[in-house]
Amino acid sequence: MADKSSSGSNKSKASGSVSNHGQYVPLGLPSPPILKQPISAVHSNQIQALKEIFSDCSDVVFRNVMISPETQGLLVYVEGIVNSSDIQEHMLRPLIHGLVQQRSDEPDVPIDDTRIELTQVKRVKTWDAATEGVLASSALLVMDGKSEAWLFNVKGGVRRGVEEPQTESVIRGPREGFTETLRMNTALLRFKLKTPALKMVSMTLGTDTKTDVVLIYLEGVADPKMIQDAKKRLEKIEIDGILESGYIEELIEDHPYSPFPQMHYSERPDTVAGNLLEGRFSIMVDGTPFALIAPVTMWQMLQASEDYYERFFISNLIRWIRFLFVAIALFLPALYIAITTFHQDMLPTTLILSIAGAREAIPFPALIEALIMELSFEALREAGVRLPKTVGQAVSILGALVIGQAAVQAGIVSAPMVIIVSMTGIASFTIPRFNFAITVRLLRFPIMLLAGMLGLYGIVIGLVLISVHLTQMTSFGVPYLSGVSPYSKKDTKDILVRVPWWKMINRPSTVHRDRKRMTRDINGSPEAEEGW
Repeated sequence: MADKSSSGSNKSKASGSVSNHGQYVPLGLPSPPILKQPISAVHSNQIQALKEIFSDCSDVVFRNVMISPETQGLLVYVEGIVNSSDIQEHMLRPLIHGLVQQRSDEPDVPIDDTRIELTQVKRVKTWDAATEGVLASSALLVMDGKSEAWLFNVKGGVRRGVEEPQTESVIRGPREGFTETLRMNTALLRFKLKTPALKMVSMTLGTDTKTDVVLIYLEGVADPKMIQDAKKRLEKIEIDGILESGYIEELIEDHPYSPFPQMHYSERPDTVAGNLLEGRFSIMVDGTPFALIAPVTMWQMLQASEDYYERFFISNLIRWIRFLFVAIALFLPALYIAITTFHQDMLPTTLILSIAGAREAIPFPALIEALIMELSFEALREAGVRLPKTVGQAVSILGALVIGQAAVQAGIVSAPMVIIVSMTGIASFTIPRFNFAITVRLLRFPIMLLAGMLGLYGIVIGLVLISVHLTQMTSFGVPYLSGVSPYSKKDTKDILVRVPWWKMINRPSTVHRDRKRMTRDINGSPEAEEGW
């Protein structure tokens, strides 16, 4: 796989940094020296060590328990991130009522071989491992006379339940979406893909946050070289914290300076499962409902879930409308600027007279007029997102109407420009992927500047530059314009059009290992025999 970009995108991944005086500064927050020491067998030393580690931590609970008349223990956990009922029923009750007794006088009989009814138990011998377990939602049990401790997985706490995705709503399709709980998200994916070939590789990133991250793929379908490349890029990440999947996206993408997204994120289990079945991989991060998907192509950014749930006639009509409005969102203001400034003879006489009459009292050239309106529209859209939901949408719509009408009446902008900007805004909303829609909105401004300086020639130059950039881009070694550049007849079945399901015999040729996803064309089409 192409790895030329991984070095460029991982420049800030060293485990430390060099200060202005040339001294090495380790990454992460300072930790108490006691963490590097082994666990003492003396109970008073155990209590003192834990008090030192968790000093000024009001959410950490210390609970003294008597294991037996001769043995005293201490239970430590963080309130709010554990399941209180599990601790009460399966730990405290057996401990207090003496149900956890050693079966013999042998000192090597472990506590996890007793009647504490919890499945995931881990023995640790250092305070570093014990502290990490407590902060990862486990309950720590230390006992007098034991130079080791036990971690019981009682992860819980109040987290959001499964709800309908907020950013990817559909008319037809599943209503369940990912949550902020990693294991709930992996379970939702297991419901979709009931096969042992679904592999989930766990790792921990962030020296301070210690965020759980899972790399997910289908063995036998995904390219092993691509999976190894993804693992290497993830293992190179050394940062103080990972709070959202966007951190990882920027650290492992092929072209960090490109405005185009090279990874797709989704909060829909069916979208992730569909991409896994095509040979891609996914990265899930604990604490966020958005799963990353890679590698991707530009065509994926223009596809929605309903493209595959509706019949292909409906899907193709919606997809063609989407392609048309993507072009409108990118080029319509620039075309208006170029034609009204340099190429008036291209318009019919009646239309040019109407535009000229509307612009007669406007003090600004078309370029400045367009920039004022576009920036105002972007500000209103951002305000609508940041305001509370109950008032945000009303403020953005009413603000656009009131400001637009007032600007026309004041003679600051013309009525045709208000129409152009409104059409452009509506067109950008038809793009199903938010990160790609932002890219189109961003590129609209330099194309407008080129149109204001060079007319239609400037638009052509902008289009050529974008095309050259896209042909050079890759996503984990996969060309960004796969299916068109390089051309593949098999892959064109799901780009400009979506052929019926009974004709999509093979997976995309650029990301899969196992080609076939259907045994044969059920309608007996000759293309199936040719492998088309």
